Amino acid sequence: MATFKRSGKKDMPELGTSSDIVFMFLFFFMVTTQMRQDEVEVSVKLPEASEVAKLERKDLASYINVGPPTLNYQAKFGTDARIQLNDSFKTVDDIRDFIAAERDAMSEADRQFMTVSIKADQDVRMGIVTDIKQELRRCSALKIMYNARKTE
Repeated sequence: MATFKRSGKKDMPELGTSSDIVFMFLFFFMVTTQMRQDEVEVSVKLPEASEVAKLERKDLASYINVGPPTLNYQAKFGTDARIQLNDSFKTVDDIRDFIAAERDAMSEADRQFMTVSIKADQDVRMGIVTDIKQELRRCSALKIMYNARKTE
C-alpha cells in the first residue's frame, strides 16, 4: 500500500477579520436600534372611554397631541394648552402643512387609509379640539380617532 507524504508545511490562510468585525457591528446595530418616535412634549392625561376601537395599521396613523407643555417647556411656552405636531409646537394653521407632509410620506395606495389620532388632555378646552377638527375637514383628513383610557 502506498503512503502519501506532505511536501512542505502549509499553514491555513488568515481570515480577513476587519470585514467580519464590521459586519458584526452592522448586524448588532440593526438588531438593537429602534425606529425613532416623536417625543411627547405636552402632558396628556387621557379621559376615560366606554368604547374602544383598535387601529388596524399604526404606521398609517398621524398623531396630534394637545395639552399643557411638560415642566421642561413651561418656562418658554407657558401653561396653556398647546398643539404638538411631530416634535414641535405648532398652531391650528400649521395642521394643513402637517397633513400634506404626512400624506406625501405615504404610498399612493395607503393615503386613503390615513387616520389622524388626536391625543388631547382631559382638561383641554373643547374649542381647541373643535378648531383642529375644522382644519382637518378643510384638508380632507376625515378619518379621525380620539385616544382615551379604557374603563374596566
